[in-house]
Amino acid sequence: MMYLAWADLAVIVFFLGITLYIGLYFRKKASKDINSFFLGGQNLAWYVAGTSMVATTFAADTPLAVTELISQGGIASNWLWWNMLAGGMLTVFFFSRYWRKAGIVTDNELIEIRYSGRPAAFLRGFRAIYLGAIMNAIIIAWVNVAMVAILKVFFDLDQSTALWITFGLMLITAFYSSLSGLLGVVYSDVIQFITALVGCIILAVLIIKSPEIGGIQSLKSQLPNGTTDFFPRFSNNTGSNVNTFSIGIASFFAFIGFQWWASWYPGNEPGGGGYIAQRIMSTKDESHAIKATFFFQIAHYCIRPWPWIIVGLCAIVLYPEIQSTDPQLGFIMAMKDFLPAGLKGLLLVAFISAYMSTLSTQLNWGTSYLVNDFYLRFFKTKPTSKRKEVLASRVITLALMIWAAFVSTKINSVSQAWQILIEGGAGLGLVLILRWFWYRVTAWSEIAATVTPFLAYLFVHVVLVRYDTSWAQPITIDPKGFYFIIFTTTIVWVLVTLLSPPEDKQHLLKFYRLIQPLGYWKPISGEGSGTKKIVQTIIIWLAAVVLCYAVLFGIGSLILQYWNRLTISIVVGVISFMIFRFMSRKVRIFEL
Repeated sequence: MMYLAWADLAVIVFFLGITLYIGLYFRKKASKDINSFFLGGQNLAWYVAGTSMVATTFAADTPLAVTELISQGGIASNWLWWNMLAGGMLTVFFFSRYWRKAGIVTDNELIEIRYSGRPAAFLRGFRAIYLGAIMNAIIIAWVNVAMVAILKVFFDLDQSTALWITFGLMLITAFYSSLSGLLGVVYSDVIQFITALVGCIILAVLIIKSPEIGGIQSLKSQLPNGTTDFFPRFSNNTGSNVNTFSIGIASFFAFIGFQWWASWYPGNEPGGGGYIAQRIMSTKDESHAIKATFFFQIAHYCIRPWPWIIVGLCAIVLYPEIQSTDPQLGFIMAMKDFLPAGLKGLLLVAFISAYMSTLSTQLNWGTSYLVNDFYLRFFKTKPTSKRKEVLASRVITLALMIWAAFVSTKINSVSQAWQILIEGGAGLGLVLILRWFWYRVTAWSEIAATVTPFLAYLFVHVVLVRYDTSWAQPITIDPKGFYFIIFTTTIVWVLVTLLSPPEDKQHLLKFYRLIQPLGYWKPISGEGSGTKKIVQTIIIWLAAVVLCYAVLFGIGSLILQYWNRLTISIVVGVISFMIFRFMSRKVRIFEL
């Protein structure tokens, strides 16, 4: 068993003390009402809300996952999540303003503002339980599994001991989350994100400068060919000494052309949603909402990944014996081997920070669904004081923590989780986008788009796989099943939409006046679709996507000393920035 030095223990105790202090500090503000508890009084500055978004998507398992991807296919393997940038930017310029205008506590509450009648009530209640209690507990369990793995390797602990330590961290997180509500969560996020980012940067620098690696040029010379390529190869075969993510054209098109808008995925919901929408709705105004979401995309895709990528590249050289068995452990082993006393504790705090940041958000967000969209909506029979509603929120936060801890004991592997989520939500994303732009989308449309992917997924993996095993292949290898689920879901929900009656006109008119959405609302509002502004916003969106990729690859080219790539990234970045700046000023996208 490995023991920490006193300097490491001091760093960890100091960090946990700050976290608990923040929870106590915001306790009174969170106790006012559920708006304060779940949205922080809707007074967050854009940089606080944006940083909280970034911190939440930095879970304890994220650097490990990136390390594993790089081992399997080099830097280009990150396209498995880099492709989601387009959907994230879509939220920035098309939906963040709408979420802030809605004046709601949870994104799930939008269902009964957009739709009417019993179908809307059913959909709201179903999603509250499904997302708030079931999916949320599974996500927390995944994060717990990753934290257990980190503790086991870092301290040479057995499974049971590591699990109990993780449960102790869960209890601390649930305690300050239940006390301080969203305010405590987001301000803890800011500290936790800075700690995590600084710790990972220090680790990357120390390893690169170590005698074992000997600098960037030496690192590149020791890696298999293609490991540092930024783009995948369109082939299913590579040489014996080639480590580049290889993918068929059909699979790459599935990622670039479909996944980012078609699939529902936690934290990357098409049209916004989940804890991202929660942060958007907690900002001061619409301008801060847009800026927060834009900052999140840049930090999430451009800045944060490179320390992980560098450590992942070094792990291929340093730990060849684990590359074929469990390559994700290379990151943790690098922590053990290359960090001195004090810094070892700092980076362990970074992982604890990432873990607690994700966990606190999931607890607060999941509780908001269970309280606002289930308990208060369906079971509150008589008026209660605002303080009692906050008390109920705190109790449910702790109950959700206990439930998630139980689920954690039942999950041992998350290797197929990504595939299940991507395919299990394939086709739903288009409804979540079009409900803002097309008045004919109904509650039945969204119900059909929610249920059909799971039925189609079962059909693919239970029935069709008997005749052709390629149906069960991951979309990185053969996207046949993914395409089938998307097209089946789309056909079903479009037919349901056209065959079901439209929502009540007065209800839709009220929604239109509140949100003022673009798109086809003329039968309801009598106004035009705003085609010109839609086209202008699409240009801004495309320019922002290209700009973000240019920054991402520019930073990587600078670190890895690929000067030709850096020149191309700068030229593309400058051109896209000029287009983005010109169109943003013309449309006044960042202004109220």
